[in-house]
Amino acid sequence: MEKDFTTKNSLTQQYGFSEADFKYIEQYGITIEKIARELEMFQSGIAKISLGKVATVGDGIMTFSDEEASSFSEYFEKERTNYTIEKFVPASGAASRMFKFLIEFINEFQLGEETINAYVNRRKANKLSVFLVGVEKFPFYEMVLEEVKNLYANYEELTQDEKYYYFINTLLSAEGFDFSNKPKGVLPFHRKEGEVTTPIYKHLKEAIEYSNVNGKPQIHLTVSEEHLEDFKTVVNGLADDVTVNYSFQQKATDTLAVDMDNKPFRLEDGNLFFRPGGHGALIENLNQLQTDIVFIKNIDNAAFNHFEEIVFYKKVLGGLLLKLQKEIFGHLEVLEKSNGSIDEVISFVTDKLNIVLPKDFSKYSPENQKAELVQLLNRPIRVCGMVKNEGEPGGGPFWVDEDNGTVSLQIVESSQIDLQSESQKKIFSESTHFNPVDLVCGLKDYKGQKFNLSDFVNHNAGFIVDKTKNGKDINAYELPGLWNGAMANWITIFVEVPLVTFNPVKTVNDLLKPAHQHE
Repeated sequence: MEKDFTTKNSLTQQYGFSEADFKYIEQYGITIEKIARELEMFQSGIAKISLGKVATVGDGIMTFSDEEASSFSEYFEKERTNYTIEKFVPASGAASRMFKFLIEFINEFQLGEETINAYVNRRKANKLSVFLVGVEKFPFYEMVLEEVKNLYANYEELTQDEKYYYFINTLLSAEGFDFSNKPKGVLPFHRKEGEVTTPIYKHLKEAIEYSNVNGKPQIHLTVSEEHLEDFKTVVNGLADDVTVNYSFQQKATDTLAVDMDNKPFRLEDGNLFFRPGGHGALIENLNQLQTDIVFIKNIDNAAFNHFEEIVFYKKVLGGLLLKLQKEIFGHLEVLEKSNGSIDEVISFVTDKLNIVLPKDFSKYSPENQKAELVQLLNRPIRVCGMVKNEGEPGGGPFWVDEDNGTVSLQIVESSQIDLQSESQKKIFSESTHFNPVDLVCGLKDYKGQKFNLSDFVNHNAGFIVDKTKNGKDINAYELPGLWNGAMANWITIFVEVPLVTFNPVKTVNDLLKPAHQHE
């Protein structure tokens, strides 16, 4: 209570907080300490992660022969019924970025004043050219065209530019399909013989192959409240054989925005402005799951082709996790009960788990060595698929220098490192692999108790981003990413998987790639 009073007093003196502000914060479900911590981060900045070196095959990344991969897949099939297994899909985001170049076209193009070719040349709008050349191959082409013809009775008399313009406008406008304001998960992604399917369909189909709760496949979707009915409408026609659960990003994980002087930003009504804290907030959603094993995959990574191979490698990752977890549990039981040699445990920790022991570990007393090994082993575990770097934007696997002098394997985004440092920039540019968000996670300890995942977050791994609100520049704090800082203190295993397992749809034109087209 006294601590609360001191913190409130400090916020009042430094930032002019009122009793109405504190009541608003309390109603929002956010603690005063969280507000004070975030404001301090804006003032003092957030230290960047220090990259030690790139993780590569043989040095942080495992790779398997076909025979080894098959053995892990078979092990998963044999053991899976002994566990509750769920699929977790972050699916909250709207598709606005997917249609960004089309939105720009509708906002800037003046029909009748210039041709589309002139616009393309003036704006160097190559993405628009690709879209128009391949327009008939998009899964939504026929349904949008039909609506355009309904809206414009003189469709056949229109110029080609008018047909394209009205097509795109119908695709995006609120009076039409409003695709840019819908979540990616419910959009048409694939078409075969006239049947159109969504990413949800593909994720449900995958979940049937490797998830299992009480004998039934189970999938968990994190969605925005305003989009829940959109998801339910799609799922209700598909999910007879799959249990589908939903959760929302918790309001209490929202973060306070500040102006360019790092003072709390206020809305026109005078209230403080909170915004979602990024996908790192979903560690709280993951923490609510009661299952033993969880597969994590992004909503937009849903290919039309390569289904069997994609599922096979899910099982490979799952089999590796189950094997390693069994060995971890065995070593923890030995450490708990025995006073014998720990050489075998040390070898397992360093050779199989890629954990680097403290430099002075050999000088620890036997009791302290044992305690250190228990602490290193008794953590959540994640096995992360990694694909070869093909130039996609995003994070990758690295060895990171920690503040305590050790090093650890981490998935690192460019926003987490100091790109002004030539040495850090060089290490980041040398990355051989990319993070496709293909994870299998073990959430329980060797006694069958669920870990509190909040205990394993690196709270210093968030970052500050530039945004705008009501036409004004603001700074916002993003929580440590779900597979970055939010899992920084997990046991981490990286495994190379084939590129065919990674087929994201970041822009609508990605739907023209072979992985998303009927062969």
